[in-house]
Amino acid sequence: MRVCIIGTGYVGLVTGACLAENGNDVWCVDVDAAKIAGLQEGKVPIYEPGLEDIVQRNLSQKRLRFTTDLKEALDESLFVFIAVGTPPLDDGSADLCYVFEAASQIGRLMDGYKIVVAKSTVPVGTTGKINDIISRELAERVRGDIEFDVAFCPEFLKEGAAVEDCLRPDRVIIGTENERTAELLRELFAPFVMKENRFYTMSIPSAEMTKYASNAMLATRISFMNELSRLCEKVGADVDQVRVGMGTDSRIGSSFLYAGLGYGGSCFPKDVQALIHCASGCGVDLAILRAVEDVNRKQRQFFIDKITGHFGDDLEGKTFAIWGLSFKPQTDDMREAPSLTISEALLSKGALLRAFDPVAMEKAGELLTRDGSVTFCPDAYEALRGADALVLVTEWPQFRRPDWERIRSLMKPGAAVFDGRNQLSSAHVRALGFSYYGIGRV
Repeated sequence: MRVCIIGTGYVGLVTGACLAENGNDVWCVDVDAAKIAGLQEGKVPIYEPGLEDIVQRNLSQKRLRFTTDLKEALDESLFVFIAVGTPPLDDGSADLCYVFEAASQIGRLMDGYKIVVAKSTVPVGTTGKINDIISRELAERVRGDIEFDVAFCPEFLKEGAAVEDCLRPDRVIIGTENERTAELLRELFAPFVMKENRFYTMSIPSAEMTKYASNAMLATRISFMNELSRLCEKVGADVDQVRVGMGTDSRIGSSFLYAGLGYGGSCFPKDVQALIHCASGCGVDLAILRAVEDVNRKQRQFFIDKITGHFGDDLEGKTFAIWGLSFKPQTDDMREAPSLTISEALLSKGALLRAFDPVAMEKAGELLTRDGSVTFCPDAYEALRGADALVLVTEWPQFRRPDWERIRSLMKPGAAVFDGRNQLSSAHVRALGFSYYGIGRV
């Protein structure tokens, strides 16, 4: 089948590449000529395990094409996916200007029947507005004879596992009021759900709400565990043991119950804010989600307070090794990364930082101070040289079993370890003479 993807950001690029991997002819369109030129050479601008191989393979087999010419891509395609960004505005609402501009261009350029699918995360009612915009553009062209359908297909991609999530999804949800559209999209996505029927159709508003509701629920679980971790420390409980006790309850399950530094990235913060704003506009106060946001903000300060509680508020002359900069492992995404909040707080108190991340240091370097207070190191151990403390921020697998004798030889005597992800053995670290601080641990 022939597919046009508008937008080569995270969602658009992964979706387009995976559709091509399943035998479809895919045109990915973007206004950024430099980005398209790089993609035409197989250069992927984001780090995502497995993505570069799929892009290069399907480029070479001519199933995947990158272009700035939307007209060319539209003429060749039946399906048109809108996968552009919806960044948050200052009031927390989603900025839909890129979505609506894509819809306008589709209406101005299409010459035959198309199925337009909104893939971007959008507030309830947006897909209907896309339909209205395309209809208006066609009317202005006096081309009301051109038929089209509009649907919503939310993405459920986890950064760091997006290719796997796309190729083998938990579910494919289609919001549409048209049975023909549902059947054609079912045919398009059939290779992704061959082993089990995980294809669900529902009304467009329900599909739009499902996307926001899913992310809001996951964010709520994270904030609940983080808030609980503070109480665990006060009463002498271990949040990791509590997590196991909770997670083995079949009604609860074990996912997203890890205490840490709070959620970040491009989805949870943005989608929680957008849902709160959407509800407010409808006269509904989502008090639980407002609390989720508040807990998430406070969790990073809670961790910073552990550091200043140990060293004092004046960190002049202190050196901190930062392990992990991206908001989560297996990605170079720095959006809403806890490392930024923590690093800036330490720098503001006079600290020096020696940082390492397997893939995100280039992007982090664009965001953190360049006055010499931050040194980006070639490996995790070099970051420890002469450090007063190790601050583990992102739970990259390579940090789980480090060489503690080597660490002790590189750091200053009496150094401290601040484990923001409860990834290290507190008993082992303390036995080696380090002061250890975790989240919700005693």
